[in-house]
Amino acid sequence: MISADSSSLLRHRSFLLFLLTRSFSRFSSQVAAVAIGWQIYDLTGSAFDLGMVGLVQFLPTALLVFVAGHAVDRYERKRVLQICQLAQALTALFLAWGAYWDSLTALQIFIATGVLGTATAFESPAVAALLPLIVPQGTLQRATALSSGSAQIATITGPALGGLAYAVAPSMPYGMMVLFWLSGAILTGAIRLAQSAVVRDSATPADLFAGVRFVRNNPAILGTISLDLFAVLLGGATALLPIYARDILQTGPWGLGILRAAPAVGARDDRRPGAPYD
Repeated sequence: MISADSSSLLRHRSFLLFLLTRSFSRFSSQVAAVAIGWQIYDLTGSAFDLGMVGLVQFLPTALLVFVAGHAVDRYERKRVLQICQLAQALTALFLAWGAYWDSLTALQIFIATGVLGTATAFESPAVAALLPLIVPQGTLQRATALSSGSAQIATITGPALGGLAYAVAPSMPYGMMVLFWLSGAILTGAIRLAQSAVVRDSATPADLFAGVRFVRNNPAILGTISLDLFAVLLGGATALLPIYARDILQTGPWGLGILRAAPAVGARDDRRPGAPYD
């Protein structure tokens, strides 16, 4: 049941646009998890290549973590998010074209995955920093809960529909990604900020590592993040689900979609920055 406060937030135009654009991006990334994973394994039949997809996706976030945060602080967050969504849409269009003509190679998919990972490295902090500028004062906690809930719905529906679409035609899930990322970019452009962000013209090395110092000086946060880090590093077995779906369960991409969606059905929102395809 949605409370009165939540209902008033959902009538807030910019917040509703934010929910939609975040959900579209999350939905597209979940569709990509199924389509790219299945296609790589179909092309190579290699568990190693399947695992490398996750590594190629994760590396940009690990390498650009400080650069991305600085970019979000220095430039307009809405525009950073919009550029990321447009880059993701163009990459999905390339994948859709190659899948339609059956001309995609494993190398091309790895390159496209790297581009998507790079865009996500900038998109994640931009989304997190944009929400407080949209909602009225005093409603951030409730807005965050609603935002997490909408993302969880996308996490459930994205893999299932992506797998079903791939079963119809390999190019269809990529076409869906193009549509949703473009729609997200358009909706992002229509968002109106309730308050302006403080834009920094320059940054010192101390500014870039301020977050590291904050985490290090707060034991509770350090412990929580460290625990989540181990979960990220040791919880990548989901990348191998195409092997279970095809070779063990003898099912198709639609079955893979159901497998990818199942953990999120009864789970909390455990999205981690840099792991949008988990």
